[in-house]
Amino acid sequence: MTDLRFQWRTRMPVGPGEVYDWHARPGALERLLPPWEHATVVDRGSGLEEGSRVVLRVHLGPLRLRWVARHQAPVIGSSFRDVQEAGPFARWEHDHRMTPAPDGTSVLEDDVRCAPPLGPIGRFFGRGLVTRKLTRMFRYRHATTRADLVAHTAYGDAAPLKIAVTGASGLIGQALVPFLTTGGHSVLKLVRRAGREPDEVSWDPSSGQIVAERLEGVDAVIHLAGESIASGRWSRARKERIRSSRTDGTRLLARTLASLDKPPAVMVSASAIGFYGERGGEVLDETASGGRDFLAEVCRAWERAADPARDAGIRVVQPRIGVVLSPRGGALAKMLPPFLLGAGGRFGHGGQYMSWIGIDDVVGALLHALRTPALVGPVNLVAPRPVTNTEFATTLGKVLRRPTVFPVPAFAARALFGELAEALLLASTRVAPGRLSETGYVFRHVELEAALRHLLGREAGGLTHGEPESEASDPGTQAIPTPPQEPVAATERVESQEVV
Repeated sequence: MTDLRFQWRTRMPVGPGEVYDWHARPGALERLLPPWEHATVVDRGSGLEEGSRVVLRVHLGPLRLRWVARHQAPVIGSSFRDVQEAGPFARWEHDHRMTPAPDGTSVLEDDVRCAPPLGPIGRFFGRGLVTRKLTRMFRYRHATTRADLVAHTAYGDAAPLKIAVTGASGLIGQALVPFLTTGGHSVLKLVRRAGREPDEVSWDPSSGQIVAERLEGVDAVIHLAGESIASGRWSRARKERIRSSRTDGTRLLARTLASLDKPPAVMVSASAIGFYGERGGEVLDETASGGRDFLAEVCRAWERAADPARDAGIRVVQPRIGVVLSPRGGALAKMLPPFLLGAGGRFGHGGQYMSWIGIDDVVGALLHALRTPALVGPVNLVAPRPVTNTEFATTLGKVLRRPTVFPVPAFAARALFGELAEALLLASTRVAPGRLSETGYVFRHVELEAALRHLLGREAGGLTHGEPESEASDPGTQAIPTPPQEPVAATERVESQEVV
């Protein structure tokens, strides 16, 4: 019996050279790792050069494995190969090909030849499992590659930017930095320790220390740093850390940028939809007034702390970020274990609104803020269609194919999480992305179900790939159509055919 062969082809919106360059830049591997897989990049090597080695740490159930592969036979602008040296497969060879199409676009083809472990036994019993995993993985990889290329080419021939980023190790930062670098931008990461790499700058907001000269000449700053609000009950001391981590860091950064000989043109300084507080079913755009609870007060102070940059003539954008969806962290990651066990359900009465946004739309909207001079001040970073808590629970259960019959009563949530439960789980905030829509941002995911299926690799049975996930009802927004992308075959012998 021969090894398994698997191919996946997708039409890309740019020429083969641009697709190759995207793969060759730092961050490509991070962008291609499916978020539901427990895998991290240990060593990304030196681009696609001959012999460059890539090392991953992979969790397969209780097993912890190192997957080592080497790049071979690169043909600049058209192809390269990965060959496993150590890892979970008995054999793995993976050809990446970018071929031109007549209209100036290209076709990305992944061609994998692999053998499951354990010899004939693994081949007999593991083929179906391997094929299903490869299908999930390459569907995600190609959709992400295509959407990232669309996002970056939306701004024409605008020159790449040098961007300083705080909070690069957080949930959003870990997605943002590779998204920017694969788009050709250079990133300078502000870290709260001594910088160990050329792209790191040391700063310490608590002591007011920052290496200001390293920020001279940056084109833009994205400020995401701040203590998590959802990692435990809110004691008085913790609430003060939440407040000070946002206001002190923002004020230090804004003052530093204002003092530079050559300050950046734009500072994107994060805020949150907690600004609006508990508002029931009221639809809230950026002109709505703020709330009066703890998070609303923190957001007001957080946004005011950027005033020194604004006063110095720097364009300041303050994205009020909604509930960010990613299985790598945040609310969705906390929900997955009970939902996968069939013990998920709504919180409280379930009628409270959740204003969500997929992680890829967060990073896309942050780039949009950098590239759009008309955006100034608060900008709501939420998907156009918020859902109630009951709708969210039901949809997540549907995607995971699990029941959602175990609601968490409001009193139990308050007993477990205290004030945090009232602000994050039981409050209703129905937010609209008014400024994003007005300035032409195109959402990758308008519908919650489509976003969850993409993030969790759970495609619905019987869907026809290549059809748009939805039509958008809000002016200026629409879902990016999913391109035709089907596995050519997952058998021992592959017929040559175009499926693009």
